[in-house]
Amino acid sequence: MSRQKGYWSFRLKDYGTGYLFMLPWAIGFSAFVGFPVGWSLFNSFNNVRLTNDGFIYEWVGLENFRRVLTEDNIYPIQLLTYFQEMLLIIPLILIFSFFVSLLLNQRLPGRSLIRAIFFLPVIFATGQVLMELFGQGAGKLPFIAQYNLDGVIREFVGPRIAEPLLNVLSKAVIILWYSGVQILIFIAGYQTISRSVYEAIRIDGATPWESFWKITLPEMVPFIGLNAIFTVVDLFTFPFNPVMYTVRDNMFRPQTGYGYASAQAWMYFLLILFLLGAVLWITYRSVIKRGGFR
Repeated sequence: MSRQKGYWSFRLKDYGTGYLFMLPWAIGFSAFVGFPVGWSLFNSFNNVRLTNDGFIYEWVGLENFRRVLTEDNIYPIQLLTYFQEMLLIIPLILIFSFFVSLLLNQRLPGRSLIRAIFFLPVIFATGQVLMELFGQGAGKLPFIAQYNLDGVIREFVGPRIAEPLLNVLSKAVIILWYSGVQILIFIAGYQTISRSVYEAIRIDGATPWESFWKITLPEMVPFIGLNAIFTVVDLFTFPFNPVMYTVRDNMFRPQTGYGYASAQAWMYFLLILFLLGAVLWITYRSVIKRGGFR
């Protein structure tokens, strides 16, 4: 018993501060988010009808999920198409922000101003502002239509890959606008690497290229994973997300309703959860492989 008590005492001492910082979020989640999420899950197993007397629930089990997978000819295709687009955009955002942050971490004149410029889109290009900018064509690359690149892409890669690829190119400005937070996180990560390590490897005769592969990249793996998680959550709640529009519209259709829309939303959530789990697993395995988390 004393050993178990000592174990929990160690856990509380080691992680107590972290749990204390999480407490406001846990209270807020329980008070404002927990009930709507639980109610949505309950709705997904019911046929929900809105009448003058309120909501009427008819238990249907997994019927709504079966209908989404077997009868709906739009939502599954829309979901997979958007998922393909995100699998292309997320690595591009991570690569772009990683190398931009690497440059901004160097000692150069006006470094703080340049960092602020890269972060400004995060402040201004959000919500309705972003929708207005895209409505005016600010998010598109004009040379795609100018040089008829869409026809060339469709011819060489095929229609299946061309469609998500063209959608990514049409949102290429997002890579710039949605990289501000990632750049700051990467810059913070570079600050955790001791300068003495670079000095030691430079004395041993290593080139900057070798120090990047041997020191910088391995040490930045946890921050790459953190940015990947942030980017996944950020883009899957993107204002132009067609999946979320479909779920919202189905809530008010008599042939679908709240129950069917809730089932769609939970399938979308499970897909995001799977992707986040894959990112966490890859990050964890990479860190363990290089001897971290000991």
